[in-house]
Amino acid sequence: MANSKKAKADEYRSLDDQALNEKIGEEEMRLKRTKFSHAVTPIENPLSIKTLRRQIARLKTEQRKRALGL
Repeated sequence: MANSKKAKADEYRSLDDQALNEKIGEEEMRLKRTKFSHAVTPIENPLSIKTLRRQIARLKTEQRKRALGL
């Protein structure tokens, strides 16, 4: 599991700033849609909400690192 997290982090580092912002927007919309469909009808895998939240956090962390120049 740790390898997949590292691979995702490397993938996010390779994106340029505009692509990173677009990816954050897309994932946030996916999270909203997933939460809404879960509220209406329980989804098959509710842990996907947790996964999406963490993915967005990883993307925003990379965005913040770039803003700070790290």
